[in-house]
Amino acid sequence: MTTSKSTQATAHKRIVIKLGGSTLEGLNDAFFSNFKTLQEEGYEVIITHGGGPAINRELEKREIPTEKINGIRVTNEEAIEVVQSTLVGLVNPMLVHDLNRAGIHAIGLNGFDMNLLQCELLDYETYGYVGEIKKINTHIIDILTANQIVPVVSCIGASEEGQGLNINGDTVASEIALAVGAERLLLVTDVSGIRIGGEYQKQATPEQIHQWIEEGEITGGMIPKVEGAIRVLNAGIPKVEIVDDTLTGTTITSKELVK
Repeated sequence: MTTSKSTQATAHKRIVIKLGGSTLEGLNDAFFSNFKTLQEEGYEVIITHGGGPAINRELEKREIPTEKINGIRVTNEEAIEVVQSTLVGLVNPMLVHDLNRAGIHAIGLNGFDMNLLQCELLDYETYGYVGEIKKINTHIIDILTANQIVPVVSCIGASEEGQGLNINGDTVASEIALAVGAERLLLVTDVSGIRIGGEYQKQATPEQIHQWIEEGEITGGMIPKVEGAIRVLNAGIPKVEIVDDTLTGTTITSKELVK
């Protein structure tokens, strides 16, 4: 993938926060308070989001079957209309509203806006209208963050022909984080990070994570999440954090942090 590199990445501290579908529907006061603290510490914050639960409800209402292959939602012609309209027309505006109501200046974006997420079909025969990001135009992000406005990006990309494409939420977050030179990527989930032996871990390295998976300490849905975090770390993001909606949890770095 090529990117239109941010001209401000080296001059500003940036964080990308990815909100998962389940957390979107129950953000608490601690989230907004900690978000403001990050801004006060000088971070420019970019939000990306999915919207799985809302999409599932709308697909069920319209009696459109849905399935996932390798963690990717298969998106046929009927489904892409639902995914796009739900993310862009429902989930994104509500999130922007919640942020603005909390005193955080925010504006909604999707892949069509100033060609933000330029995509090609990932594998039409297998996944349908699912996109693979080929280029990110960070200029609009630079403009907004320079004016203390938080970009809120829904996971809809655009093909060269103007076709809306569904994109995996973690993929959008990691690609944007790399494109803008983010120092940290926060993956907000419904748990407070990685739990080992009944206790949540404040920090972890890829080596520890691989060991915990082998030992059966990390199981289920946490496995693809930590594996995705390691891929982002290997791609160049210094820190990846798996956190709850208070923005506290486990920090994953290539080397153990000094305690």
